[in-house]
Amino acid sequence: MTELSGRTWRSIPEQCLSGPMAMALDEIAARTAVEDGVRTVRVYTWDPATLSLGYGQDSGSVDWDYCRREGIDVTRRQTGGGGIYHDTFGDISYSIVAPAEEVPGDLMETYELLCEPIFDAFERMDVSAAFADRKYPEIHRPACYLRAIDPAHDILVDGQKISGNAQYRQRDAVIQHGSLSFDLTPERHLGVFSNPDTTHEQFSDRVTGIREHADISRETAVDCLEAALREWADADDGEWSESELEDATALVDRKYGSDMWVHDRVDPEET
Repeated sequence: MTELSGRTWRSIPEQCLSGPMAMALDEIAARTAVEDGVRTVRVYTWDPATLSLGYGQDSGSVDWDYCRREGIDVTRRQTGGGGIYHDTFGDISYSIVAPAEEVPGDLMETYELLCEPIFDAFERMDVSAAFADRKYPEIHRPACYLRAIDPAHDILVDGQKISGNAQYRQRDAVIQHGSLSFDLTPERHLGVFSNPDTTHEQFSDRVTGIREHADISRETAVDCLEAALREWADADDGEWSESELEDATALVDRKYGSDMWVHDRVDPEET
């Protein structure tokens, strides 16, 4: 358990969500944490497969024709960095949401605290993962997994990235979300970007997946992550309320599913 246990936490088991809905629910969870005192840990799958753009990323870096042809959705995160291709099978995602006043003010300390259950999950999978011990050079800037590797929040196995994690603060809450690579599809990871200046071999040298290091199923990997998050927070089994789901759906329509947000990074609520 963490120093944050002893408070009211809920654990929401894996859900299949569209990209816009997954991002909207992070915002809704932030509001719930601050207004109702209910903190959230959760695991989710992107369905359909989705390219999530970093907050400041140029939408011109996307191969929109490829995404349409392959049935890949596109949304934009609140967190920075490059785009991440979230495969429905190959990606396992999570988020942790708590009031900002309950976590360290120092960003590095917050990452160390909120990544504790992620390392526990890898240990349960028998995967020897650790924060990067140094910075690695950039390979292809539009792709998050091929950007320069940062020891603050990038998790590696034998020098290859297996998990990326990011944070933002909103509504007096901290939201950390991240992805664990279970399996790799280099052709889709690179295909979503226009004119990627890298090869499948370079991608495979930089990035790895759980199944390359552990003989386990995706279901088992998800179970490990859910158990680690639940025990870290000492969380009760929970679910979204009807009002939360309604508000998240409205937020998808207004923001995360809108062309203004996805293409131009303009929040319609602020115009």
